Amino acid sequence: MNWQRVNIYGALALVGILITAYVWGKITGKGGRHDSRLTVIYFCGLFGALLGAKLAFLLAEGWYYRDNWIALVSGRSITGGLLGGYVAVEIAKKYLKYPRTTGDVFAIIAPIGLALGRIGCLSAGCCKGIICEQKWWALVDGDGLARWPAVPIELLFNLVFLAWALPATRFRWQIGNRFHIYLIAYGLFRFGHEFLRDNPRLIGAFGGYHFLALCILLFGAVRFAQRRNSDGNSPVAAPRTSGITNTLPT
Repeated sequence: MNWQRVNIYGALALVGILITAYVWGKITGKGGRHDSRLTVIYFCGLFGALLGAKLAFLLAEGWYYRDNWIALVSGRSITGGLLGGYVAVEIAKKYLKYPRTTGDVFAIIAPIGLALGRIGCLSAGCCKGIICEQKWWALVDGDGLARWPAVPIELLFNLVFLAWALPATRFRWQIGNRFHIYLIAYGLFRFGHEFLRDNPRLIGAFGGYHFLALCILLFGAVRFAQRRNSDGNSPVAAPRTSGITNTLPT
């Protein structure tokens, strides 16, 4: 294992946590209205994401690495992180009796954090795509094999969604449902993209991450419909039309 690459990945993960925590604080504290419960909610979401990411990896491909303790210790998955973080936030809000929606803030910080995480994947050489023809867009791994650029494609997905979430925040599109839209979009994207990723398969061409992606898609769709059909709650910070700080990274 290349420990230098691992250290770079860890450093980027730490940077992602610091940046998303800063953005969370700026948005939720707009106008001096910060509620201390929101800080607890953020770190509960972070803990839930880390726990969910580990459990998802173990369920989806832990069996494949049962003789590789380094992979078992270090492996984690964005799919589980999204689900675990969402559940942890909802539990924290219920326990703290926090009534407002927070998903619109997460629709901004989740893509930021996951984009930084994918940059870390590039540095670590993990999350490889399937072997493909030698093309200009292919990535060459440590063995000299051309592979589908799985990590850059996922990085691009998060940047594209962020490019939508920022104006959606400013112009108040889909208030209270933007993170559910992210879950739906990522679930669809990840299900299709998983066929081009070099992950263990369980049934034919389908692997554990296909089923996790479907869970994300269905969960996001159900919560989207529930929010649309409910009276709704106030967003965490009432947006105005002057920019991102008026308002979301699994």
